[in-house]
Amino acid sequence: MPGTRNTGLLALGGIALAALLTVIGHLEVNDDLNPWALTISDFAVSDRGGVIDVAMVVLALSSVALLHALRHVGPPRPRSGRTAELLLGAWVGGLLLAAVVPTNEPGTAMTTAAYLHRYASVVAFLALPVAGWLLARRPDLTPAARTLRALVLLSLTLAAAMIWSAYPGDRMLIGLAERLLILAEVAVLVTVATTLTRPVRVDHGVVVPHKGGVAA
Repeated sequence: MPGTRNTGLLALGGIALAALLTVIGHLEVNDDLNPWALTISDFAVSDRGGVIDVAMVVLALSSVALLHALRHVGPPRPRSGRTAELLLGAWVGGLLLAAVVPTNEPGTAMTTAAYLHRYASVVAFLALPVAGWLLARRPDLTPAARTLRALVLLSLTLAAAMIWSAYPGDRMLIGLAERLLILAEVAVLVTVATTLTRPVRVDHGVVVPHKGGVAA
C-alpha cells in the first residue's frame, strides 16, 4: 500500500532527525556533564527548550505516524494488536510529557515536576518493548518477528540494568544504561517502520510483506 509505505518512510525520516538532534544536543551542553553518569534528561534540563526536547517531540510524532500506518495496514487486528496500539500510544504520551515537564537539575532535590517526568519516562520505556513483543505476532510483520523479539528482550534487560543503577547501584553508569536502552527501543521502531516500507503482495485477502523484489 503506497500510503502505508510513505507513512513508514515519514516515520523513518523523523526517527533519523530525532537522532541527529539528540547528538547535537549532547554537543551543545556544558562540557562538565558526563554522559555516562547523567541521563539524557539531565542534559536536557541544562538547556530547557533546546534541541533535546525538540528531538523527543519529533520522536513522539514519528511514532504517531508509525501508529497510523499500523492501524491502516494488514488483516483485522486481534485483541493483542489493539493492545499494542494502546501501548504505542502510552509510549507517545510518556515521551511528550517527559519533553514538556523538566526533571530537576543534577544534584538537586526532586520536585513534583521531576517525579512526573520520571514516571512518564518509566511508562514510555516499559510500554514500547511490550508493544514490540505484541507487534511481532502480526502477520504483516512476520519477516521482522525474530528481530523484534530480540530487541524487546535486549530492551527489558537494559531497563532492568537502569533500574538497578537508579536504586541499589547508586546511579553507576546510569547514563550509559539509559542511552543503550533508548537505542534498543528506537531500533524496535525502526524495524517496524522498515518492514512497513517493503512492497507487499496479497494472499487470500491477507497483506504479506515481500522479503525483496516487487509487489505481485
